[in-house]
Amino acid sequence: ARRWSHPFEMPNALRHLVVVLGDQLNLDAAAFDGFDPSLDAVWMAEVAHEATHVWSTKPRIAVFLAAMRHARDRLRARGTTVHYRELTDHDAPTLESALSEDLAKLRPEAVVRVTPGEWRLAQSLPQACRDAGVRWIERDDLHFLASREAFARWAKGRKEYRMEYFYREMRREHAVLMEGDQPVGGQWNFDHENREAFDARGPGFLPAPIRFEPDATTREVLAMVERRFATHPGKLATFDWPVTPEQADQALEDFIANRLPLFGRYQDAMWTGEPWLYHSRISAALNLKLIDPRRVVAAAVAAWETGAAPLAAVEGFVRQVLGWREFIRGMYWLHMPAFLEDNALDAHEPLPSLYWTGATDMRCLAEAVGQTLDHGYAHHIHRLMVTGLFAQLVGVEPKRVHEWYLAVYVDAVEWVELPNVLG
Repeated sequence: ARRWSHPFEMPNALRHLVVVLGDQLNLDAAAFDGFDPSLDAVWMAEVAHEATHVWSTKPRIAVFLAAMRHARDRLRARGTTVHYRELTDHDAPTLESALSEDLAKLRPEAVVRVTPGEWRLAQSLPQACRDAGVRWIERDDLHFLASREAFARWAKGRKEYRMEYFYREMRREHAVLMEGDQPVGGQWNFDHENREAFDARGPGFLPAPIRFEPDATTREVLAMVERRFATHPGKLATFDWPVTPEQADQALEDFIANRLPLFGRYQDAMWTGEPWLYHSRISAALNLKLIDPRRVVAAAVAAWETGAAPLAAVEGFVRQVLGWREFIRGMYWLHMPAFLEDNALDAHEPLPSLYWTGATDMRCLAEAVGQTLDHGYAHHIHRLMVTGLFAQLVGVEPKRVHEWYLAVYVDAVEWVELPNVLG
């Protein structure tokens, strides 16, 4: 081995420090392009501020931390050095302060990451690097099918932004449910077939979604969340969310086989005591990037091609992933940071306390809020037509409503939650 004649000749021991955030757990992300385990390392951190800047529910905190720790273990199992801060091992209050402390110790040549899902972190983390005198390398988030630049080009010059037109372009570009340049079935949208309600007898037999019994890592997280965030709302007794890519795959397969065929018909339906009905339960796994949206779309399309699910159900589901999810992300980055302060109806009432307790004699609202606090979940009609519409009727300030949605749902990341709430 070469002997270094002078300390200043020694090469930096760490070339790239790859920052992996809690909603960026796809370990084939662009941040890992050119990754060399002998030269590079990964940095991840659990910090209290990410659970308290909005008063996050216990299920939401637990989903993020359990998924992060499993990602850490996957990385280490493949020989990657991971500098990981567990919440109970340090007292740095924010991601920025934790990163600053570790940059001073590790002194990498550069920090590498993909674009965060929050404007706040997109600004503050590069500043931490600039303050430390460390080069910052940002790469596109290739998890999504439409880049921010592509969406901006689509939006340029339009007087209004209509998801349906964007969705059609995405269908054409990615050749999804297409016959040449025309949509299969002769129409783009089958929504008129997807709005049925249950009769007075209710939904009848419902195939229960697959459950994921917490393993030792997840149980450790659940116990820590109960201790550290004891005053936060929500319950963990029924926690069974997918927190690994393997579990996310199983959740998708379970949905495709058992609930997709009737998803379209009853996607807008509600029933007392039935939080899941025919919905997929994969939105959290998608938004933490434990599963790729291309795989999700392909699995749904394959179900139609094999006759396992009707076209109306498949199209309605694909529209949520290929259309609305991509569209809403584009809207977020197109309009931030001013988006956060939008208040078109000049509403300024505080959020009613029932949103944190479920204590109300309005049965539908009590059910929607109650299952939200129990599971960290409600489907789009509970969110839009019950909790969202009530807040609008009361005249609640939009920013307060946004903070509640970001705090309570396991699938809430600001890029997807904020534009939906403001819209």
